[in-house]
Amino acid sequence: MRRTLRQRAERKWLLAAEPKVLEELRRLRARVTHVTGALAATSDGVVLAHDTATVEPEGVAALTAAALGVARSLAAATGRGDFRELLVRGEDGYVASYAAGSTAVLTVLAGDRTNVGRLHMEARRSGARLADLVGVALSRAEQP
Repeated sequence: MRRTLRQRAERKWLLAAEPKVLEELRRLRARVTHVTGALAATSDGVVLAHDTATVEPEGVAALTAAALGVARSLAAATGRGDFRELLVRGEDGYVASYAAGSTAVLTVLAGDRTNVGRLHMEARRSGARLADLVGVALSRAEQP
């Protein structure tokens, strides 16, 4: 029962943070040429906010959670420490996921002409900002 109440409180505060999270996603898209979408989700695949037009955000968040699990296991099994980021390159562009604290993840969709160095630099900054926003929301949920 307590766990359910805590989860409801967390969801409430995370939803309250959605406008600020969405604003950060839009700023990221504005700062990096050829970024076509971005979404923030919890580590277990719940969408916090998204700025995507061509993909279904819930599906991408669920796939991100699955990839995150594999990436964390791979990093741990090879002695590389905690998960930081994952980059997938396809024929038509990139899908990159970045840690946003320990409870959230940022996933960015980018075209094949994207400057990957710039993408990493800006997305890491956005991930840190999202971690702060999510952290504040979760700390509010823990208050009585």
